[in-house]
Amino acid sequence: MMLAVAAPGLTVRPATTADIPALDGLIARSARLLGRGFYTEEETEAAIAHVFGVDSELVADGSYLVVEVDGRVAGCGGWSRRPTLFGSDRYAARSTGALDPARDAARIRAFFVSPDHARRGVGTMLLAACEDAARAHGFRRAALMATLPGVPFYHALGYVAGAPVTLDLDGTMVEFVPMDKTLVADIQQ
Repeated sequence: MMLAVAAPGLTVRPATTADIPALDGLIARSARLLGRGFYTEEETEAAIAHVFGVDSELVADGSYLVVEVDGRVAGCGGWSRRPTLFGSDRYAARSTGALDPARDAARIRAFFVSPDHARRGVGTMLLAACEDAARAHGFRRAALMATLPGVPFYHALGYVAGAPVTLDLDGTMVEFVPMDKTLVADIQQ
């Protein structure tokens, strides 16, 4: 099932379990190359080992998406109705359950773009698809935990940064930034 076509050869589709090994490779490569200048090598490797990667629950939910360019994976990212704000299957601080769209913010999760396709609209296309899906499920807000190189991207698309948080990833301190956005404005009578 194709969800959107933004340009010739560029499509968004739900990720499958068969995609996970390739997506984990793309995520590690993206973090290592696009994170340069934002994180040290030690911080990047700690994040890859403990936080970054695919959350298989999102794949099972059908809410983790892949962008393909001419049939090749160029990026991945998703949204969630679950409370976990960030982290792959390897991240210990995850929680299952369901969010209440009337009260809670949908989670924007695990956005990574292949360095070969960075700054070509892949991330923007993914984010638009995720926000549209969250709205369609009744969510009025979205929240995410941004990597440092992701902050300018999300800010440009209307997300507001909160106070940075530093995680201790097995002795390596790594900084992230919580961000949120209103998806549907409250209508005042």
